[in-house]
Amino acid sequence: MKIRKLNRATHRDLGYIFFAMSVIYGLSGISLNHIKDWNPNYIVENSSVKSDLTQQIGLEKENVMAFLETIHEKDNYKKYYFPNSSEMKIFIQNGSIIVNTKTGEAQIEKLRRRPVFHEFNWLHYNHAKRLFTWFADIFAVSLILLAITGLFMVKGKNGITRRGAWLTAIGIIIPLVLYFMYI
Repeated sequence: MKIRKLNRATHRDLGYIFFAMSVIYGLSGISLNHIKDWNPNYIVENSSVKSDLTQQIGLEKENVMAFLETIHEKDNYKKYYFPNSSEMKIFIQNGSIIVNTKTGEAQIEKLRRRPVFHEFNWLHYNHAKRLFTWFADIFAVSLILLAITGLFMVKGKNGITRRGAWLTAIGIIIPLVLYFMYI
C-alpha cells in the first residue's frame, strides 16, 4: 500500500510542479507542428505603396529618407542596398521595404512578435542558457515519471492489467504505425 501511495503522491506533485511547463510545451509544440501554415513567432504585415525612388530622380540617402518620412518610417531607418540593378532594399526597425527602382512600387514587410507564442517558442527552443537547460531536462525526466506513475494510478477493471493495458498498447502502436508510414 505504501508504494501505491508514493506513486500517487509523486504523480500528483510532479503534475502540479510542471503544470505550466506542460502548457508551454504543448502550445508551442502545436504551433511548431504547423509552421508551414503560419509563422508562430511573428505576425507579418505586407503592404504596397508608390514611391518616387526611381533611377530617374536618383537613389541617394536623402531621397530614401524623404520617402521614409512620407510613410512615417524615417525614425526606423537602418540602411539600404541594391540586391540587383532594378531593386533597392531598405531595412527598417522590425521590417524591410523592397523598391522597384524602375516603377517606384514599394513592398513593405513589417514584423511584430506574436503574443504568447513567441515567448513559449523561445522557451521550447531553449534559447535560455544553462539554468533553463537543467530545468528543461528535469521537466523531461518528470514527463517520463508522470507517464510511468500514470499507468498505475487506477486499479481494477480500468487499470493497467485490463482496460489500461489495451489503451496503453494503442498509444504505443499509433506512433509506431505513423513512424513506419513516413520512413
